[in-house]
Amino acid sequence: MEIFIKLSQFLLSLSLLIVLHELGHYIPAKIFKTRVEKFYLFFDVKYSLIKKKIGETEYGIGWLPLGGYVKIAGMIDESMDKEQMALPAQPWEFRSKPAWQRLIIMLGGVTVNFILAFIIYIGMAYAYGDLYVANSEVKDGIWVSNPVVENAGIRTGDKIISVDGVAVEKFHDLNEKILMGQQVEIERDGTRQTVTLPVNFIGQQISGERMSVVELRIPMVVSAVQADSPNKDAVEPKDIFVSINGKPIKYADQFMASLEEVKGQTVPATVLRGKEEVEVNLQVSDSAKLGIVHPMRLAADNLEKLGLYNVSREKYDFFESFPVGIEKGKNQLAGYWKQLKAIFNPNTGAYKGVGGFKAIYDIFPDTWSWEIFWSITALLSIMLGVMNLLPIPALDGGHVMFLLYEMISGRKPSDKFMEYAQMAGFILLITLLLFANGNDIYKAVVGR
Repeated sequence: MEIFIKLSQFLLSLSLLIVLHELGHYIPAKIFKTRVEKFYLFFDVKYSLIKKKIGETEYGIGWLPLGGYVKIAGMIDESMDKEQMALPAQPWEFRSKPAWQRLIIMLGGVTVNFILAFIIYIGMAYAYGDLYVANSEVKDGIWVSNPVVENAGIRTGDKIISVDGVAVEKFHDLNEKILMGQQVEIERDGTRQTVTLPVNFIGQQISGERMSVVELRIPMVVSAVQADSPNKDAVEPKDIFVSINGKPIKYADQFMASLEEVKGQTVPATVLRGKEEVEVNLQVSDSAKLGIVHPMRLAADNLEKLGLYNVSREKYDFFESFPVGIEKGKNQLAGYWKQLKAIFNPNTGAYKGVGGFKAIYDIFPDTWSWEIFWSITALLSIMLGVMNLLPIPALDGGHVMFLLYEMISGRKPSDKFMEYAQMAGFILLITLLLFANGNDIYKAVVGR
């Protein structure tokens, strides 16, 4: 059932994005009286799952879920229809239209992607509002269990003041900001200092164990007790440790540090069980283990109930949701451009994190949540729009590049040149596709 839920979200999101992207090309083509011969969700290599011709256009669903396309008459595209291009140009063909009309047709897909993302963010602001822990509320600093972050110079208990000179308002934005940042200003023991992250910080993060960059410090909550644990009669799932060996404990990192001090001993501890404090005796192994599963992560609401953090709740009316959603979209767009820049810089090692369809599938949760679904879909829409704008022949950005050249120089590239450019771009895209999905396979094989 979990696989079915993930797959359903993945296919629904992908199908929605592809259909709307292609509609972005289809609608201006029809407005400018350009014939659209095919409109397909997924690719129909050799055969189609479903197809129906309505008027001059064949609509269908292909069997290869690697994207979709519209086949516009008189355009050199992935179909490489050389026979049509060898015939005299007809008034209804793409190549017969003025350059400005062809430019609008080619920019239609990415325009729809960006508009869709902003509409989703506006809708989410209106429907769900905003629930977050303000960074200023993290009075006792962050929790760092990631060795890559520790080696970079950030420690548990540090307070994050800013990243690259910009203050971060919401705690949940810190992971992305630090991962893509260069300098982090922290406060440690009342003194401010700047940590300069290594150039290959992203690559180190990708190559290591999959962990958050930083986390909220949380209480030591028992997630589960192992069957062979010597403490199976002492502690229960959902117990919260509040002291060990007479020392008050507020956070899980403090608890784990305290275990190191009492290795191989039996020590008293206090747990909060429901609303009651219960005294127990713990048998600590020589390796500072109790035979319990790692601390349970708690939702923000539960952390607030325990008095650890104040949770900010923002609700927006219809008109307030517009600037909030637009700002969210702008931030996500800027963030993705920054990620692309890092990927194309070999020194960062960010290319190691490039993933294919498996990576996209994995970001969907195994339980259905419309809020998460729309959030992921909006981000994927931005990614699709940005990727299609890259000046690579066979992508929209490649066609736009040649159209701008034509409009500026007054000279149109020859059909033969466009065929060669399209083929080169197609080979490059296949190479990138193989690399991205090869990365997925490599990570699956080596466990990363």
